[in-house]
Amino acid sequence: MRSRFILFCVLCFVFYALVGCEQFNIFGPKKTTKETAPAFTVQGTVIAKVNNQSLTLEDLNQEIAAYNSLVPTDKPELKISTREGKIKYLKDELVRRALLYQEALNRGLERNNEVMNALEKSKRDILVMELVKQETEKVEASSAEIEEYYNTYKEQLKEPEERQIRETVVATEQEAKDILIQLLQGADFTTLAKERSKSPSSKDGGDLGFISKGKKSLQFDAVAFSDSLEVGKISNIFRGPDGYYILKLEAKRGGKLKSLSEMWDDIKRGLTFLKQQKKIDDLVSKISHDPRFKIEIYEGEIK
Repeated sequence: MRSRFILFCVLCFVFYALVGCEQFNIFGPKKTTKETAPAFTVQGTVIAKVNNQSLTLEDLNQEIAAYNSLVPTDKPELKISTREGKIKYLKDELVRRALLYQEALNRGLERNNEVMNALEKSKRDILVMELVKQETEKVEASSAEIEEYYNTYKEQLKEPEERQIRETVVATEQEAKDILIQLLQGADFTTLAKERSKSPSSKDGGDLGFISKGKKSLQFDAVAFSDSLEVGKISNIFRGPDGYYILKLEAKRGGKLKSLSEMWDDIKRGLTFLKQQKKIDDLVSKISHDPRFKIEIYEGEIK
């Protein structure tokens, strides 16, 4: 959480730097003429000033909301919700950061090459994010598209089925046949698995718990997840990677398809994201073929 908060603070600093030093009037009053005017006007309720830099209630509430969103759900007492807590945050964080920012400017750090490069990169990223936001904010999956997707991919949208399986694994086919005969005569699967199975699961009576397809071998899945294997029933003998197997299906869960209304929001989010991605891809394709844009890639310089 601390690292994410530090990143948040850095982004705030980048914002202050990007909008320009003059707008905060750090170095005292600046004379303006008809040709030059302040580039930035403070909007909101001013709750503090550090020199001529104004801090607003809106900024404070926004930062506190971001901070509170990072507080673990099991530690609600760490959230800032009282007036006293907000004032403390204002003094400890916003005012402190404003002082450090102004001292950095007083030292001319904004003219440091590394800082200038970092700010330029951050500026590019912010402008790209704003462009993407403007291009995609009205893009949304329609009701018809959501319904079509649901009806097309019903099978893939089912919850994964899990089955509770018991196994008995022995070295020879004859031994497996002897065990199968005992089972068909009413012997207890759990007892035989403990006594005869060479699998590590034998200590648990062959119980593998609930498993899904892909956890075992292809031969195992073909039998364990066969429609013909019913709950409480045992399988025929089959050969697998570790010997000869007999399985018993104890229980099944999952494998159901949620209704369209239950999946509506998830499908909408997914389709909307894909449409937004396509909108940006189309924009990139369009401007990359615009003669005003020149692209040069020097592959030979990549080591």
